[in-house]
Amino acid sequence: MSDVNLPDYINYLQQKSSYPHPAPDISLVQTHISFVLLAGDSVYKWKKPVDFGFLDFSTLEKRKYYCEQELLLNRRLCPDLYKELVTVTKDAEGFCLNGSGEVLEYGIRMARMDESRMMGRVMAAGELEKRHLDLIIEQLVPFYEAAAGDGEIRDFGRAESVSVNVLENFEQTEGFVGNGAITRARFDTIVSYSKEFLGHGDRFQKRIDAGKIRDCHGDMHSANICLSDPVYIFDCIEFNERFRYTDVAADVGFLAMDLDFHGLSDLSDYFIREFVEKSGDRGLMEMLNFYKCYRTYVRAKIALFTASDPAVDDTTKAACIEQARKHFLLAERYATS
Repeated sequence: MSDVNLPDYINYLQQKSSYPHPAPDISLVQTHISFVLLAGDSVYKWKKPVDFGFLDFSTLEKRKYYCEQELLLNRRLCPDLYKELVTVTKDAEGFCLNGSGEVLEYGIRMARMDESRMMGRVMAAGELEKRHLDLIIEQLVPFYEAAAGDGEIRDFGRAESVSVNVLENFEQTEGFVGNGAITRARFDTIVSYSKEFLGHGDRFQKRIDAGKIRDCHGDMHSANICLSDPVYIFDCIEFNERFRYTDVAADVGFLAMDLDFHGLSDLSDYFIREFVEKSGDRGLMEMLNFYKCYRTYVRAKIALFTASDPAVDDTTKAACIEQARKHFLLAERYATS
């Protein structure tokens, strides 16, 4: 049955007959920027025509470009997972996946991962172990060593550049203050801490001088990791270079924060301790709390954006607001510790 709140092509893609391969179990997952269809042994990801300022998918041309970037960038860590650019076309007979008619949308096709091994599920089952984190570290250390870190990228590690991202988060969420997710006092505490830390430009310069500003993943948390064999660290940031050109501490701090958020602080500490040991990046520790605060605030912001999407149902909206509240609480904890 079609959902009037969804684009026609998404309704079309929820039919088994739309695919050239067996698709007995089609399900739709939404984020604030994507429609993701799980169809048989494939996953199809389509970008919503949104413009948040820091992200602009407002035109078909831009959506095509960022689909191409998504394939290119994610193949760094997942070369066999990201398959191809796909289209939805339309002609006199209707919609078609990869047809010969007018292109309505561009998307990407991925191989479907083992959902039982998604890191979030493993964590929820109480089965996450240190050996899983060791496998992640084994991938990350050589990834960061090989990642680009030239002059243009290095500049994104300056306090002035980092402040663009951090302060933008505050500007984009201040309108939500008092809506049940964050109080004015908590908001002010987090803002004050962040601005004070950003005032220490020498700390950021030390990281630049150490060569720790790289073309990173940018969105490395448990929802983007599959603990299969091999481990997949997928769905990196493709839509804005300033979120991906960052301190390695901001990248690994994202996953460490996520472990804290799920009540796994001992494993979070282990992950950071082992990463520092394997990478030799001792200077990471001075930046870690700041970047954890930044990352949990980003997660809160995204949850609020998702809750504000008219295509999202009331149950999802309520869950997102509660998730945002918990992330804001954690941000305050980092800001006051």
